[in-house]
Amino acid sequence: MLYFQLFYTFFKIGLFGFGGGYAMLSMIQGEVVTRYGWLTPQEFTDIVAISQMTPGPIGINSATYVGFTATGSIWGSVIATFAVVLPSFILMLVISKFFLKYQKHPAVEAVFSGLRPAVVGLLASAALVLMNTENFSSPKEDMYSFIVSCIIFLVAFVGTRKYKVNPIVMIIGCGIAGFILY
Repeated sequence: MLYFQLFYTFFKIGLFGFGGGYAMLSMIQGEVVTRYGWLTPQEFTDIVAISQMTPGPIGINSATYVGFTATGSIWGSVIATFAVVLPSFILMLVISKFFLKYQKHPAVEAVFSGLRPAVVGLLASAALVLMNTENFSSPKEDMYSFIVSCIIFLVAFVGTRKYKVNPIVMIIGCGIAGFILY
């Protein structure tokens, strides 16, 4: 039963997770933490961090780790990963046959125009999901950790946005800063 729930959950996430892996994070958290309780919020935060550090798309990496954590079995990883990829695979097969033929059709252009704001909303939701006490602490619990976390966040944001610092360099730099300051 757990494997079927895992397949259904990640198939649904793969089917409706427009915007890539980061947009899927809020959906994944809602299902695996809130709905089924397969993970604690701290475990989910750890899985997101691990998924960001490993090669590959974050949504697929998260599905792999959640599948293993929820079941304690490699089969959980295989099922969750397969389920999250399957809708995209099917949709790409179908869409690729028709997209080139109909890409300039007004209905197709309207659909893509409607999807753009939805993707932005899902990405914003993913960012808000990661702005929690596990990542930023809280001023009530530990003021020093909260301030350091906010400063690292702001430096990373400004560095990548304004100064176009390579994200890999920024990740390494923020990791070193976190290690030294904590």
